[in-house]
Amino acid sequence: MEKTNYKSKKKMDINKIQEILPHRYPFLLIDKIISCEPDESAHAIKCVSINEPFFQGHFPGRPLMPGVLVVEAIVQAACYAVALKAKEEMKNPGVSFMTIDKCKFRKPIIPGDVLNLHAKRLKKVKNVYKFEGKCIVNDVIHAECIFSAMIHDIPSSSK
Repeated sequence: MEKTNYKSKKKMDINKIQEILPHRYPFLLIDKIISCEPDESAHAIKCVSINEPFFQGHFPGRPLMPGVLVVEAIVQAACYAVALKAKEEMKNPGVSFMTIDKCKFRKPIIPGDVLNLHAKRLKKVKNVYKFEGKCIVNDVIHAECIFSAMIHDIPSSSK
């Protein structure tokens, strides 16, 4: 069986994403990696469907993707880039969200939207990362934020 070369910038499908991230349905919020520079940046895609579980209550008759989940999707793109690199040094890398700053929601996200999620590292100090993230739909910024997260090795009993 051929070993996957995660250092490449090629597209990664959901199966490859699940090899790197611990998230699973209904909380895995990225569908595809378009490009990734390990430990630096990532461009991911999320295809928003009316079948998403949160649309049942947010809001009936006017479905909108909750802003916190848009931010979580951006963060997961960053997590992918960080965890991809960390897999070289850690057995089971995990990323813990720490802060969110300058978060702006500019336009609503509705069923049928394709989210282009961009995360770019601004700073790294030891195991703490600071990223800038954007959610773009049809070339228009719908949300943006700056956030930080810490990477650490998760005990295998947690997985």
